Amino acid sequence: MISIVVDSLEKYYGKVKALQETSFNVAKGELFGIIGPDGAGKTTLFRILTTLLKPDKGNASVEGFDIVKDYKKIRRIVGYMPGRFSLYQDLSVKENLEFFATIFGTTIEENYDLIKDIYSQIEPFKDRLAGKLSGGMKQKLALSCAMIHKPDVLFLDEPTTGVDAVSRKEFWEMLLRLKKGGITILVSTPYMDEASLCDRVALIQNGRILTIDKPEEIKRSFNKKLFAVKAGNMYQLLKELQSFNETGSVYPFGEYLHFSPLHDDYKKEELDEYILSKGFKDVMIFPENPDIEDCFMELMNSNEEK
Repeated sequence: MISIVVDSLEKYYGKVKALQETSFNVAKGELFGIIGPDGAGKTTLFRILTTLLKPDKGNASVEGFDIVKDYKKIRRIVGYMPGRFSLYQDLSVKENLEFFATIFGTTIEENYDLIKDIYSQIEPFKDRLAGKLSGGMKQKLALSCAMIHKPDVLFLDEPTTGVDAVSRKEFWEMLLRLKKGGITILVSTPYMDEASLCDRVALIQNGRILTIDKPEEIKRSFNKKLFAVKAGNMYQLLKELQSFNETGSVYPFGEYLHFSPLHDDYKKEELDEYILSKGFKDVMIFPENPDIEDCFMELMNSNEEK
């Protein structure tokens, strides 16, 4: 059964194409990720699907309801957590939750079991003002408020941006538990490492979807050689490899550079010899398995060349 249908959506802000012919389906109970950098069109897409923004072209539906004609029905069955913390900062944790429960005609007590795993972590601070919470606690409160009315579909726009690594890990553990309860989850993130936690992902850049597949299938689609490279002066090494005539692509990846040669028969020894000939010291080169970020960079470069 299909929960979300997106058919050729387009949105413009003046001359800027925020979304271009965007199409995909999300199955009921699926954890679907929209992965891309800032400005890729993720927030625009979420605002359209939660009926806060009208598309300029195309159609979409959530649980069978049209996003334009049936916007009131959609608002009753979805939970939305925007990228920016948007709860009432001068209300306490409990007051915020009671407010959202009241709007949807329910109570904290009625749906407590649904949010218990999340809310129990901040319940000891229920009388604290929301504006005084840490980033991770604000995140848990926002998710609790989005879940209090027992939505069928949950839209989470960059929920882990700006929080620490431990809070990011805890948040994704919560999402996986919610998924087991049958809730459809559409989540966006600029963090490529979070893609592997989704059932399927759509990689998006400049308002256009580059590919949609399971994370492992996207990784398997990377069909070029890939080397991790490190040397004494990383900035200079990057500049040198960017102008190297055997370079297919090169970009920073943590403490290394990820380098793909133009030709499949290019050997590690040739790269090592070239870098040493340019006077670099402490050179390290080894074959690397591609990650989602490598696939994204390759798809982005291919799309720019067209």
